[in-house]
Amino acid sequence: MSVPRAIARWVLGAFLLFTGIGHLTFARASFVAQVPAWLPLPVDFVVLASGVVEIALGLALLVWARQRVLVGWVTAAFFVAIFPGNVEQFVSGTDAFGLDTDLSRGIRLLFQPLLVIWALWCTGAWRAWRSRRQRRTDSPVDRPAGDAPAR
Repeated sequence: MSVPRAIARWVLGAFLLFTGIGHLTFARASFVAQVPAWLPLPVDFVVLASGVVEIALGLALLVWARQRVLVGWVTAAFFVAIFPGNVEQFVSGTDAFGLDTDLSRGIRLLFQPLLVIWALWCTGAWRAWRSRRQRRTDSPVDRPAGDAPAR
C-alpha cells in the first residue's frame, strides 16, 4: 500500500469517526434532517444506527489493514446507501450542516460519488477487483481453445 493511499485511508477513517460521533452527539439534529420521509423506520433509530456504522467503518479503516479491501467495499456501499438522505435534504430544501441554499445542497450531492471513489481507491478495493478480473480474463481455463489473451 502506497503512502498516499494509506494517508487517504486514515483521513477517511478519521472523517467517518468524527461524523459517526456527530450522529450520536453534537450534530444529531442535522442528521435527522437527512432521513428520508419514506423510510419505514424511526428517524432517531436511523440516525443512531448510521452513526454506529460510521464509527465502526472509521475504526475498521484505521486499524483493520488486513481486510482493507473488504472494508473499502463495505464503506463504498455505505456511502451509496446513505445517498438518498442527501437527496432528501436537497428535494425537501431542509437546512442542515450550513447548507441553506439549493445550490449548496446540490453541490453536496456531487461529493457523494467522490466519497465512494475515495473509499475504493484508498483501500485498494478497486485495484483488487480489476486485478481479479484481469486474472480471470487471462486464465486459459476461461478462454476458448486457440484464443489469445486480449492486451
